[in-house]
Amino acid sequence: MPESKATVFEIRNGAGWIRLNRPENRNALSAILVTELYDHIKAANADDQVRSIVITGTGPAFCAGADLKSPPGATISGTRSVPYAEVLNSILQSPKPVIAAVNGAAFAGGLGLVGAADIVIAVDDVQFSFSEVRIGVIPAVISVVCLPKLGTHHGMKLFLTGERFTGSQAVQMGFAHRAVAAAELEMAVEEEVAMINMGGPHAVQECKKLVRQVPTLTTEEAFIKTAEWSGALFRSEEGAEGIAAFREKRKPNWVED
Repeated sequence: MPESKATVFEIRNGAGWIRLNRPENRNALSAILVTELYDHIKAANADDQVRSIVITGTGPAFCAGADLKSPPGATISGTRSVPYAEVLNSILQSPKPVIAAVNGAAFAGGLGLVGAADIVIAVDDVQFSFSEVRIGVIPAVISVVCLPKLGTHHGMKLFLTGERFTGSQAVQMGFAHRAVAAAELEMAVEEEVAMINMGGPHAVQECKKLVRQVPTLTTEEAFIKTAEWSGALFRSEEGAEGIAAFREKRKPNWVED
């Protein structure tokens, strides 16, 4: 996919890096940016070179929320753009792990990308805020992906007040996994990418499904489903290679030297 002004896509060490690239408006979620982001996610999912997807921002902000002049879903050149909910769902449903590398401030709708991501690494002092209430609206669509991480305890307070919290506080709340200094962010992301690359490609994808699906099942359903799931993976070609590599004390064929 060719690069554009709103987003930039590159493949690095098995990860598809998507950069929101409108620093002049703090990477706000315009119709064009959201549509391109959706297209990049689709392209990354279809590319066998890509084992994981990283979403980050260019400039001092990660994402300032919706661009009120050209909101997601608005018409672009006579064509309907992609609604933001579809982008968030594409992250949830992506077979590949999605990492949010939060390089700067993330407000309102921008926090939807953080909530939808599978792994979140943030700069320790970045500012987060569910600021919608301050302009008389609510974080409606993004609540679908943010509340499962925040829970009602933290979600209620943050949604009602719009107060700011930092990357370090986000880790304490369970909204992010790691908080690092700004100079260490890309290195920290590369560490996560490298660890993902050590796992079997199919197993990694199945792990993502496992985490998403098991909490939706009853206990009885979960035991039946996971027993079948486990058996299928042990019988798979990838599972056989992984077990053989372990026994022979060598790297499996999906790990590069």
